Amino acid sequence: MGSKDAFHHSVYVILLESAVARHPSLLRLNPKWDGERPCVYVGMTGLPVEHRFENHKHGYKAAWTVEKYGVRLLPELFTHLNPMPFEAAAQMEKDLAEDLRSQNYFVTGGT
Repeated sequence: MGSKDAFHHSVYVILLESAVARHPSLLRLNPKWDGERPCVYVGMTGLPVEHRFENHKHGYKAAWTVEKYGVRLLPELFTHLNPMPFEAAAQMEKDLAEDLRSQNYFVTGGT
């Protein structure tokens, strides 16, 4: 595999409608959420992030939170991190979710 092929994974962040925060199981995962910061989904993909977002919205390999509450991508939170190898993206997905949660975002995904 060439080095160009090795760096084709990306992390991404999707803005979610605040109604997602009504789910008690998700609220428990976000004890620091202040109600001011946005609700977001953090994921990773080997596809172009715009294509992955469309897949979520159309129910293809979708996270239910994005399919139901997804609004748009938030490129300002992830573009500077991409692209990267698969292993780095898998770790970055977790790190980015944790970082946003520590900044009082309401975060789903990132696992």
